[in-house]
Amino acid sequence: KSEAKTNAVSTQMSKEIPVTVTLVEQQTLSDNLSMIGTILPNNDVNVLSETQGRVTQMMAKVGEFKSAGAVIATVDDELRQAALISAQANYDKALSDWNRYEKLFKENAMTSLQLDGARLALKMAESQLIVAKRQLKDTKITTPVSGVVASRFIDAGASVDNKSPIVNIVDITTLKVRMNVAEKDAFALKAGDKVTITTEVYPGVKFTGNVMSVGSKGDEAHTYPVEISLPNSRENPLKAGMFARVNFTTIARPNSLIIPRSSLVGSVKDAHVF
Repeated sequence: KSEAKTNAVSTQMSKEIPVTVTLVEQQTLSDNLSMIGTILPNNDVNVLSETQGRVTQMMAKVGEFKSAGAVIATVDDELRQAALISAQANYDKALSDWNRYEKLFKENAMTSLQLDGARLALKMAESQLIVAKRQLKDTKITTPVSGVVASRFIDAGASVDNKSPIVNIVDITTLKVRMNVAEKDAFALKAGDKVTITTEVYPGVKFTGNVMSVGSKGDEAHTYPVEISLPNSRENPLKAGMFARVNFTTIARPNSLIIPRSSLVGSVKDAHVF
């Protein structure tokens, strides 16, 4: 009998398992979303000619930085100079006639019809002068934005027409990273969210950017375009066309139930709590 009691007690003791108890808590969790995007320039502009003629000088080299308003090419302006001289002479004559006719009208030596004709002639001469000045100005082709000359389409001596491309200017002082994000993640993002960006070119270097825009219209795959604003670094400069990995850390899941990882038993797909 004593031996049977001993075995029963031993069996009962072996079924008892020591455990540590912890409380379930509510907490806001942040999911880390990591995606690959393409780095784009802040501005990518093809500078076009607004006149026609022969290019007399090219002042832009590939890789050269140009400030906004800088002259990058000049077109033969001899005929435009002559047209401006003629328009200026016509305007001076019309202005002189108007001043003289106005005095005569005040002295009742001219009719109001003749005065109106002088006023109309002055307005027409003024418009022709404005056109002549603009046509002469267009012979000096300038860049509307600051940036680096990425490509040059013509050389000195070539003939250009209106809207002929001259150079391509890219502004990479500030960059954009563009990608498509799934709808469940797109609704968790908003403009101004901070992101961390890494590249294979600079291992271990992290760049900080901000969500610039989240698209309002998705594509057929139910993804939405997202653009990230990224200031270019002087120490580790980036170039347009590179791939970049964007890490979003602001996708929050509020009021989540939190337990220690060690409390889960079973596989990840079929997890249970003891």
